[in-house]
Amino acid sequence: MSENTAKESYIAKVSGLKGKDYVAYALGDTGCCLAFGLVTTLLQRYYTDVLLLNPIYIMVMFVAARLWDAVNDPIMGRICDSIKPSKWGRYRPWLLYGALPLALSAVLMFIKWGGFGTQSASIGVSVYVAITYVLFGMSYTVIQIPYGSLASVVTLDDKERSKLSIWRSVGAALGSIPVIALSTIAFTTSGVKYNALLIGVIVISVCSFAMLIASFIGNKERVRSLPQKPQKGATIKAFKILFKSKSMVSVSIASTLLFAGQLFIQSFYSYLINYYFGKGGIWTAVPTVLTYLPMAFLMFFTPNLVRKHGKKEISALGMVVAAAANLAMVFLLFMGRGDATLYLFMFFCLISGVGMNFFVLQVWAMVTDAIDEIEVTTGGRDDGTAYAFFMFFRKFGQVISAIAVNATLLGMGYFSTVSSGTFSFSQSQLKIMFILATLIPAALFGGMAIVLYLFYPLSKTRVADLQEEKERHLKNIAVEENRE
Repeated sequence: MSENTAKESYIAKVSGLKGKDYVAYALGDTGCCLAFGLVTTLLQRYYTDVLLLNPIYIMVMFVAARLWDAVNDPIMGRICDSIKPSKWGRYRPWLLYGALPLALSAVLMFIKWGGFGTQSASIGVSVYVAITYVLFGMSYTVIQIPYGSLASVVTLDDKERSKLSIWRSVGAALGSIPVIALSTIAFTTSGVKYNALLIGVIVISVCSFAMLIASFIGNKERVRSLPQKPQKGATIKAFKILFKSKSMVSVSIASTLLFAGQLFIQSFYSYLINYYFGKGGIWTAVPTVLTYLPMAFLMFFTPNLVRKHGKKEISALGMVVAAAANLAMVFLLFMGRGDATLYLFMFFCLISGVGMNFFVLQVWAMVTDAIDEIEVTTGGRDDGTAYAFFMFFRKFGQVISAIAVNATLLGMGYFSTVSSGTFSFSQSQLKIMFILATLIPAALFGGMAIVLYLFYPLSKTRVADLQEEKERHLKNIAVEENRE
């Protein structure tokens, strides 16, 4: 059998995606990010300014929820890998199963019952907040881990997977837009408009449900996926393999740092724009918009850049640019708090977004490359477990962000000021806010550049070799199956 015939039989046969396939796949992350954006953009400030929760409690709750994910995520991954596929496939049905729980739990997090929001929040309020937050996290896991694994059974072609990653990132960005718009309405310099916030949350949650159902309908699993035979110690063995994979560990760490930086910016810049620059309304959303705006044109150029230079190469360079832009923001402190400073701050947000979005657009394809490498080197493939591993690392980014945001608020005395009924801060408080708002993302993005340059091994050349190795591996599997 010739190489071209083999390619037709094993890779090209289950590839050939069309525009509607990319759109359907992207809608999955649109739905997820509509709901998840409520957490990353609105929840932190809702907890501090509406429920008057102490930042220490918020930080502890976020960390505890991530510790639960250390148990919850692997369980979901093994379920995906071991259960018998339904008539709809192995991973696709979870979009249907998780859509309603995700939407309902999102709304429950923002419902303020009678007695909520007093200066000394009761134990009942704290328990309610913790329960609804954990329920949301579990609902999100039920969708996100199978959804991440879905790309591996939609196509086997490396170039199509790269495009899927781009479309997924675009879908995620589109899902964030309504939440950003809601933040401009609900967040003001004098506090939070709760009724507007709640109505917006309900509308966005309904849209999230609709997008996930649309993604379920539009996707198709083209690659046959057999359930893993139950074996004693299979989960431990799978995780040992993942921890030994330099590719998977390094891309997971890089994604963790990226996620921490993204969440920090989305959560903390609302405080910064309101109180340091004294702007409300649409201004609170501008930094986030400028951070993701470059995706609108980079998505058209990135495929060619990847073919010419490689995913690792453009992503690492992009993170150097992002780190440098955030570091440059620090020096704006010496310009005062006028409009000129604000405009320069926004300019550096845009430059940071240009650099950051190269990795954002390619990260999911890089994860799939790492899984492919594990398969051709070990013979095993546990996509659900691999994505559980990766997603747990990303969720650890939430821990880093939660600690950074709430530690900064504590350090500047935010809670005591807000609890007193005033939103006026001293110059020293605002100085601390600005310095940490710029240095923390710079450190996170700089760390990413180091990880990608020095530790992530899948360069352009290595990925090309990996595609050929995968072709041979699939051919050998087919030969063995025919013998049986």
